[in-house]
Amino acid sequence: MTLTTRLLTADTWDDFAGLVEANNGVWGGCWCMGFHPPEPGVAKREAKQRHVTRGTVHQVLVFDGDRCVGWCQFGSPEELPTIKNRRTYDQAADPAPDWRIGCIFTNSKDRGQGIATVAVAAALDEIRKAGGGTVEAYPEQTEERPPQRGAYLHTGPEELYARHGFTRVRKIAKWRWVMRAEIRDEPAPSTTLPLDGEP
Repeated sequence: MTLTTRLLTADTWDDFAGLVEANNGVWGGCWCMGFHPPEPGVAKREAKQRHVTRGTVHQVLVFDGDRCVGWCQFGSPEELPTIKNRRTYDQAADPAPDWRIGCIFTNSKDRGQGIATVAVAAALDEIRKAGGGTVEAYPEQTEERPPQRGAYLHTGPEELYARHGFTRVRKIAKWRWVMRAEIRDEPAPSTTLPLDGEP
């Protein structure tokens, strides 16, 4: 695969929508709206497209040639308030992050090809270009956990973020952690990231 990235905009909406539709709406018709503020009475596809039109979405799309094969969603806490395990998360008085990474998705037929690594790296690069800051993610622990046959970790596995310099802050569910990284507003040193065994 030859992977490139582009932001989700009006120009790339059809590519994003095609990937979502090819995967049955993603997670029961979520349309990657699960972390955005709820919009009662508005279909999720329409709500997502409204965010794109208004510019209230930050999302890196990954392409193999002309084919969209995955994404990484990120944004401010105001853009992405609806995180998993929010009640437990709110029990601690940690300073709010500057950015959050919401979900990661890879086309069902293209998993294990390094798409998630490319997507997260590109999202962090966009955050760096925007001035950097504290970035939070909410991945799932996979070590010391029974195998998850057929499961897709839509917030990503913990080790994916660890490779990008994220560290554990606290646990908010049996298998979910808050992890943080400080992203500087200049390029990080070049590293080689493993691409195998990820979503």
